[in-house]
Amino acid sequence: MTDSNNQRVLYAQDGFPVFQNRMYDSAEAAINCPKGQIQLVEDLSTGLVHNAAFDPALVDYDAAYQNEQANSAPFRAHLDWVADLITQNMGLDNLIEVGCGKGTFLEMLADRGAEITGFDPTYEGDNPKIERHYFGPDLGLSGKGLILRHVLEHIPSPYDFLCQLRDANKGKGLVYIEVPCFDWICENHAWFDIFYEHVNYFRLSDFQKMFGNVVASGRCFGGQYLYIIGDLSTLQTPEYDPQDPAPFPNDFTASLARDAQNSNAGDIVWGGASKGVIYALLRERAGSPVQAVIDINPQKQGRYLAATGLCVSAPNRVLPTLQTSARILVMNPNYLEEIRQMSNNAFTYLGVGHD
Repeated sequence: MTDSNNQRVLYAQDGFPVFQNRMYDSAEAAINCPKGQIQLVEDLSTGLVHNAAFDPALVDYDAAYQNEQANSAPFRAHLDWVADLITQNMGLDNLIEVGCGKGTFLEMLADRGAEITGFDPTYEGDNPKIERHYFGPDLGLSGKGLILRHVLEHIPSPYDFLCQLRDANKGKGLVYIEVPCFDWICENHAWFDIFYEHVNYFRLSDFQKMFGNVVASGRCFGGQYLYIIGDLSTLQTPEYDPQDPAPFPNDFTASLARDAQNSNAGDIVWGGASKGVIYALLRERAGSPVQAVIDINPQKQGRYLAATGLCVSAPNRVLPTLQTSARILVMNPNYLEEIRQMSNNAFTYLGVGHD
């Protein structure tokens, strides 16, 4: 459906938590968390996909925001792969990481000898190389290479933001960008991968249109992410290609109905991050709530998930209480084997929503 703003409406949802990775100290606070609307659209001028209902005034990242995944061995392996890619294509001299989170990746690069500075208002540690504010032109800093890992999907007007980074970086330099892959979301009907705080949803072709010079690009992390190393001096305005429309499926949420219909009272979600939050919320709305949520991140354990108010538990708090007939719903297939090993392969394991 095309609306009057020259955009094609793809998907809509009501009452999504503004921050699916913000943890709460009580079920009541979690249930009453700030919420926003989803109206995913494809811009028919630029070809970019974004949430037209996004309100940036609702979004304020702070230390309660918990999105650290590096407790998992498969994710650490992914970070090592990214570090190799950056080392080979950008070098280790004079790097800047924009939105460095808790500093895990920055410290991995520093351990390799990188000269690097990070910026993130949610940072909680004491690394003097990380500043607790946003990177911008007012700082007078520039680097040979900029790193944006899972930042650009959170930024309204992403092309304008990249132009600001280019200008702040004196009109030059390489940039490594990593974001969720919208093609993967569409291919897998991954309705649990649409979040309020992700205002943008990118395809590799979007970045190929934005950069005149692409040094490296592709998919990674089991196809769930896409990456590109582009030359900031070659930024150009993306244009819609009618031969390359966003491939959004008509039956996007079909697996939600199937999961709800085939559920049992003992369903356990393993993964209390973004996917688990939205999966648990829409399962609850479909009339078949899950029983419990497991996560290995100690910063999440004993705290409550946005919107549903489910308490997150460590594996050793839940697994001993389960019958062998219990179903472990694995939110991310990249972690399936790790989860089987951690739970002695004692239950039924299902990857969620993958068609």
